[in-house]
Amino acid sequence: MNWFPTTVDRKVRIAAWTTFVVQILIVVTGGAVRLTASGLGCPTWPTCTEDSLVNTPEMGIHGIIEFGNRLLTFLLVIVAIVTFALVFRMRKSRRDFFWLTLLIGLGIPAQAVIGGISVLMQLNPYVVGLHFIVSIVMIVLSTVLVFRVYNGNAPRTWILSPSGLSLPRIVWLAAVFQIVTIILGILTTGSGPHAGDADAPRNGLDGGILQSLHSYPAYVAVGLTLLAIAMASRARQLAERNALLMLLAVNVAQIVVGIVQSRTGLPPLLVGIHMLLACLVAAGTTNALLNLRKPAE
Repeated sequence: MNWFPTTVDRKVRIAAWTTFVVQILIVVTGGAVRLTASGLGCPTWPTCTEDSLVNTPEMGIHGIIEFGNRLLTFLLVIVAIVTFALVFRMRKSRRDFFWLTLLIGLGIPAQAVIGGISVLMQLNPYVVGLHFIVSIVMIVLSTVLVFRVYNGNAPRTWILSPSGLSLPRIVWLAAVFQIVTIILGILTTGSGPHAGDADAPRNGLDGGILQSLHSYPAYVAVGLTLLAIAMASRARQLAERNALLMLLAVNVAQIVVGIVQSRTGLPPLLVGIHMLLACLVAAGTTNALLNLRKPAE
């Protein structure tokens, strides 16, 4: 019996995709908690109340929503354990799988603890923002896992560009502006009306100014992505171009939703979609960067 298989079977591929999906799902459901003002539906942590591990009927719909989101952590744990178990036998031939799944698994309790601290601190906007950043990191790791499932772990090098500009550098620069956009978006949300609870503190920053500042790096990132698409198309680098086109599509959708929500008073549904698209932008940017590396000859 081969105790250290090298082939990636269907179970591993499904597990990788499931990991990616549940990491986005926890962000979406966390957004629903916040956008329905259910952030303190369970007023303490790790129990729901001082006297009950779970929500009680007296807590109403807010308690159900908040406790339901907490239960999703167990789904993440189950998926992480199953995925780690599937790749453990491949730990010698695919060390990348081992470390990626281990990091994702360790990130789940980190998410839970930061989420608990945010509850204990009455939804402090900076702690809530940190919670979102950790979730984005987990989505990035999950994207790398999916990519590696299909593309192997052979040594890879950055592609060379026939033009004077370096395509990887352009995309990396776009990624930096995406990061700035996400950070400014967190600060903007922390100054806005969707605090997660009527009595939750705000960061005290000017939301109007932040909305404008938040949009500028997003526009720059889109411009750089368009430049990268033109460069990849000219060099007939089709895989790289297609990954960039996917990123561009998500970015454009994100910008459109952002403009509409800012002009319509930040309706919760659009804010939730904006959060989902932020996750997909992070995944799309990661995928675009990964596609800029080819197997070394």
